[in-house]
Amino acid sequence: MTEKLSKRCVVLLSGGLDSTTVLAYAKDQGFECYTIAVDYGQRHRAELQAAARISTALGAVEHRVVNIDLTAIGGSALTDDIAVPETRENGVPITYVPARNTIFLSTALGYAEVIGAQHIFIGVTAVDYSGYPDCRSEYIAAFEAMANLATKAATEDGHKLRLETPLIDLSKSEIIRLGTDLEVDYALTVSCYQADDRGRACGRCDSCYYRREGFQQAGLSDPTHYQESV
Repeated sequence: MTEKLSKRCVVLLSGGLDSTTVLAYAKDQGFECYTIAVDYGQRHRAELQAAARISTALGAVEHRVVNIDLTAIGGSALTDDIAVPETRENGVPITYVPARNTIFLSTALGYAEVIGAQHIFIGVTAVDYSGYPDCRSEYIAAFEAMANLATKAATEDGHKLRLETPLIDLSKSEIIRLGTDLEVDYALTVSCYQADDRGRACGRCDSCYYRREGFQQAGLSDPTHYQESV
């Protein structure tokens, strides 16, 4: 018989608004949270420092940073010598990083199996997002099915993995309201694709646009630190 699912979880924590809300949500649900950030060569390096301080502030058991150099393959404005667009794009934008969520989830899957966690939380959303194909519910379901075919924990020990996506059907404003209810300090977070070394946002990229609109629609003050007035 399959054992009762453990309340230990892995949370993919980028240092941005969505993943921070997910960490607060998992903690509120009674999970023992282990956070993981991925240093993949992204140009917005300040998010890694943000992830570390958020993990500490929200009381995670452990925070790890895994190094995977995606600049070796490039193909994205976040990992290659390509300008970050400052206007909305149709279709999948150039800020899409090829296979990023697959790589992130695979890394989190290995970590979860090592520490005996049966839940992985990820802050994907299919509503207010930039059109990334690896943020859709179909993708999440497919990865979860694969994960339960690929691990000793699932196939031999009967410990099925669950991918938890509490934000997937929420708009940015709904995510912000949820996080505010959970007392998230969004001033700690960095979402900008081209934040400077101090974590200040450009105010012009896609990520800044959706973040700013989210606060406006939620009727809440935007605590984002900008490089200049926007």
